[in-house]
Order: sequence, then C-alpha cells, then structure tokens
Amino acid sequence: MSHIMPDPVVDLIEAHYPDRIREAARDLRVARARYLMCRTAVTAVGREWQIADMHRALKVLATYPQPTEVVR
Repeated sequence: MSHIMPDPVVDLIEAHYPDRIREAARDLRVARARYLMCRTAVTAVGREWQIADMHRALKVLATYPQPTEVVR
C-alpha cells in the first residue's frame, strides 16, 4: 500500500538524492504522464518513445541502492 505525501515532503526527500537520481526520477514522472496522454492509434509512436524514456530512467534508478519512488 502506498501513501500519498505532500509535495514539500517529497521535495525534501528527493533533495538528498544525487543529481543523476533526481533527474531520472523526474524523467520517469514526466514520461509516465506523457505516456498516459498517448492513447490513440495516431500517438502510438509517442507511446513507444515514452516507454523507452521510462526504461532509460528506471535503469538509472536501479543503480541507486535505496528506494527512489516517492508518491506525490
């Protein structure tokens, strides 16, 4: 079960991460949001790009030993 935290708390937690991890977490959030907007057949290529961006961000996040996904 995940709990939703207020944005200032999430920002404080993420402030302690290294820059590359913070950027990857941001890129993952952005790619997920964009992926959800690509729902039609016309935007299928955009969906594939967002999947690639999510995988790229997840590979960077996997190098960090602590959990980095914070639910906003």
